[in-house]
Amino acid sequence: MMATELEFYLFANSYEGFRDRGFDGLTPVSAYNEDYHIFQTTKEEDVMRAVRNGLYGAGIPVENSKGEADAGQIEVNHRYSDALDTADNHTIIKQAVKEIAWARGKSVTFMARYDHRRAGSAAHVHQSLWTAAGQPAFHAPGEAHGMSGLMRHFLAGQLAAAREMTVFLAPYVNSYKRFTAGMFAPTKAVWSIDNRTAGFRVCGAQTGAVRVECRIPGSDANPYLACAALLAAGLDGIERGLELGPEMKGDMYHADGVPEIPRNLRDAALALKGSALYRKAFGDEVVEHYHHAAEWEISETDRVVTDFELQRLFERS
Repeated sequence: MMATELEFYLFANSYEGFRDRGFDGLTPVSAYNEDYHIFQTTKEEDVMRAVRNGLYGAGIPVENSKGEADAGQIEVNHRYSDALDTADNHTIIKQAVKEIAWARGKSVTFMARYDHRRAGSAAHVHQSLWTAAGQPAFHAPGEAHGMSGLMRHFLAGQLAAAREMTVFLAPYVNSYKRFTAGMFAPTKAVWSIDNRTAGFRVCGAQTGAVRVECRIPGSDANPYLACAALLAAGLDGIERGLELGPEMKGDMYHADGVPEIPRNLRDAALALKGSALYRKAFGDEVVEHYHHAAEWEISETDRVVTDFELQRLFERS
């Protein structure tokens, strides 16, 4: 079973209006951090009520939408389901949000980070395994944090493969600009209990809902690839009986000597290319294809002169 938390920004601008101004002058629908803020989300309700009702009518069980950690940022949560159904729902939600916002003269972005001054947008993936009889296989009453041995092996496998899987969780050059200390996205591939600075967070400890939340994926991730990559790593951990290391505690942004998430797409692509795990799980052709896609994204970004370069170097150089 999996679930994704899908974040995005909503703007008062239309796509066409923004494009006609040379992609300058974006105006979020709200003016300040709206995390759990009732009045700020009222300003989005013409779009978000239509999104919730439209998705409900389409058979997608949306549980809620809420204001997130910055101006104009929203999160949509849909009920967990099997991995494939979750990826389908995630994809339809993104399309619905774009269509409904556009129909109302507004726009949204699912970029991992659209502005370095703003928080990035994530697509955290919650995961648990269940028995054929429909019982949670991750729950073991009496064990530490209520985590079964199966869950510990599963999480250990994901930690072991964290660098190799990152291309599937963060596929663009821009994706890595989200991984910034203090901005709600993780920078370390470690696990912790209910700790939002860790790449992997155990939620629902001591309950039947105990599960793994991977906080690495951005809202720009392909949900099919992200879920498949996480599942392959977790199953590898079970098959090999990998032992889970100790929980990391405290502020992981400033922890030294612990595994890090790749800092850029180049490093992530190199890790994927050399991955025996994903060559076995997905096949050489798939690995080579997505390594090539990453290399293409890098080459396209490398050749473009950005606004930042112009502002920084036009006079100084």
